[in-house]
Amino acid sequence: MKVEGMVLIVVAVFGAAIATIYWFTGYEDGGTVMLIGTALLGLMPGSYYLWWSKRMKVRPEDDPNASVAAGSGVVGAFPHSSIWPFVFGLGAAMVGLALVFGIWTAIFGIVLGVTAVLGIISESRRGGNI
Repeated sequence: MKVEGMVLIVVAVFGAAIATIYWFTGYEDGGTVMLIGTALLGLMPGSYYLWWSKRMKVRPEDDPNASVAAGSGVVGAFPHSSIWPFVFGLGAAMVGLALVFGIWTAIFGIVLGVTAVLGIISESRRGGNI
């Protein structure tokens, strides 16, 4: 967690430095606020990761003397190929097309989305393809 925390802290410092430079040279408030937001989005999780890394035992990724075997773990089960994420994507695209073509495409998109969610749930409960 230390490495991840330090990377995010570096992002925060970089965002703050660029925000400061942009504030004095750009004379624009919107970009400065967004760059400050970038700095905060690096600072908040980065400081939390560093705080948490001091309270947990050292992971093999954080130990410079660790071997490759120390980082290996149990390989779990992977899901089978499925059509349902594609169907869900089609449903989401049809809901997006409702902004252009009208609400009637959203109805078909919602039906496809609900069908895909039910298919994913039933497939995950059975552990195989439907």
